[in-house]
Amino acid sequence: MNDLIRLAIQKSGRLSEDSVSLIKECGIKFNNGISTLRSPSSNFPLELLFLRDDDIPGYVSDGVADAGIVGDNVIEEKSKEIQKIESLGFAQCRLSIAVPKAMEYAGLKDIQGLHIATSYPKILSQYLSTNNIKASIHEISGSVEIAPGIGLAQAICDIVSSGSTLMSNGLKEVETVFKSEAILISNPNLTPSKQDILQQLLFRIRAVNKAKNYRYILLNAPDASIDKILTILPGMKSPSILPLREKGWSSIHSVVKENEFWKIIEDLKAAGAEGILVLPIEKMII
Repeated sequence: MNDLIRLAIQKSGRLSEDSVSLIKECGIKFNNGISTLRSPSSNFPLELLFLRDDDIPGYVSDGVADAGIVGDNVIEEKSKEIQKIESLGFAQCRLSIAVPKAMEYAGLKDIQGLHIATSYPKILSQYLSTNNIKASIHEISGSVEIAPGIGLAQAICDIVSSGSTLMSNGLKEVETVFKSEAILISNPNLTPSKQDILQQLLFRIRAVNKAKNYRYILLNAPDASIDKILTILPGMKSPSILPLREKGWSSIHSVVKENEFWKIIEDLKAAGAEGILVLPIEKMII
């Protein structure tokens, strides 16, 4: 049997949809039905395992899965023997301390002596120790935000994305403990052949993620304006310049970062650029 790698991703939850989308954008075909727990790819040496996110570092460390996509917060909390390969740029969130809205809060010293409910006792304990704060940590799983309301704790430490869940439960965010995003991890003892497959996957992931921040730009300009336009374009290496049928005009093609394009568009128009087209890039290999 030919070698393949088993990639563990979250079955449902915060990282699931983006993880599945990323693998599909890499051109890897697989089925991911509601009840699917394992899914081999039909065109790449990879098998997907759909697991609980808390279990992924352990599966990777034990070698049941060769690699995984999981939040950095879970990696830090579980402390398994894994290797971080690549930050993936999605599922950004933070692990924060929150207290009831009515509580007066002037600084971290106000946490001293409180009972704090969390699903991340290790990360929280390290944070409090680093800041010389003594508090009682109550470990619970799920629905952490209701703990103050039912008298289980006076504060919480939980994952925050938009903060809307905290607000709806009468809480306010007061301290950021840990910042997290999705990370590609692997078992540190992969065979050379599996390591090679992982590098192929990583190559595709980087090409997809790089393209998300760039746009392909095409514009027409009089030849007399080309030099000025080229000083404005922050493109990669030298833009392509193609003569148009109309004498004295050319088409300029380049690649720019999306946020840079919005900063320079008026300068391009003022320099004589016309018919500006901005197109998404599916893959980008440098």
